[in-house]
Amino acid sequence: MQNPVLLESPQFLSYPLPTRSLPSTSQSYVLAIASLPAHYATARSTPSNTIEIYDKASLQHIQTLRGHDTATTSLKTVESIAGFNRQSLVSSGHDGSVKVWDDRSNSHSIKMTNLGKHNALLCCDVSPDGFTVAAGTDLQGDDANIFFWDPRQPATPLRTHGSTHSDDITVLQFAPNNVLLSASADGLLCLSNAAEDDEDEAVQQVANWGCSVSQAGFMASSSVPPRIWASSDMETFSTWSNELDPLQSVDIRAPSVHNRNCTWVTDYLVTCTSQPNGDLAIFTGSNEGDLALLSNSDLSTQNSPWLLHKIWSNGHTGVVRSLLWDENNQKTAWTLNIDTSPRKRNMDWEDGHEEGKRFRAY
Repeated sequence: MQNPVLLESPQFLSYPLPTRSLPSTSQSYVLAIASLPAHYATARSTPSNTIEIYDKASLQHIQTLRGHDTATTSLKTVESIAGFNRQSLVSSGHDGSVKVWDDRSNSHSIKMTNLGKHNALLCCDVSPDGFTVAAGTDLQGDDANIFFWDPRQPATPLRTHGSTHSDDITVLQFAPNNVLLSASADGLLCLSNAAEDDEDEAVQQVANWGCSVSQAGFMASSSVPPRIWASSDMETFSTWSNELDPLQSVDIRAPSVHNRNCTWVTDYLVTCTSQPNGDLAIFTGSNEGDLALLSNSDLSTQNSPWLLHKIWSNGHTGVVRSLLWDENNQKTAWTLNIDTSPRKRNMDWEDGHEEGKRFRAY
């Protein structure tokens, strides 16, 4: 197979230092980052299992939320939930609960459970209208379940889909019209009707990638049906049609550039962020802690050229696993979750001039 080509973007920018950093002496590392209007939130691993709130402007710590009794597994921001049109933090945990947090009261305002059963939840998402919450479990015996709640009635799930996947459910993401994307360690990507009580009728499309899926998401577009991207534990990257037909599959470490102006070799995929125009911002990292922003000229065509837009250096000293692109503030914030020494930092590289914002135009 031909190696994919990585080209330097005409607007390529390199950032040698972070604008701000916050040293941490905590023995827990960061699992996820979410954005609120004036704050960043981070979910931390054991032993703390807390959710920490930071001021966006200064990165100073301002609040601690208790988190989950055992490991917090996901954290995200939703625009509305249960009829409340206010940005809220939503998290899932190994304690079998999904919590909606109210930072004004320093506690959760809604806690969804499965009648007190502690099925470890690995991921969750909230429907665009805020009235359906889905969470995926790890494999317990022969079962890996997707639970669905009405957050206004959080004590027990509305329905359960137990035959969609046969291993840990690693990804859940809603699209409009109650369509739910799910992915799993069983190698399957599925599109299901989240409102269907009969799970035999719920699954609409299935694709078998043949490897454990670690991340996946929709590529939103106003002009064409949303396509899907996915990444695996083996650092492979793929794209799929809205009916889960395979479009592109590549080892994300293969595209590289070596020239007089810059050198970049990817060691791993950090995450991807869908842009409003349908493009996909692909963030990759090096084992030394540097990061890069890549894009692909045509994600529907195998071996189409890749573009290198930005490199951020000297922020971390190890593998970066948590990253947030803050669209509203035109900056990136990311944290290191491998190194637990005091050198671990929460950081953002801020685009201080117009050229620094151009990646949105690719």
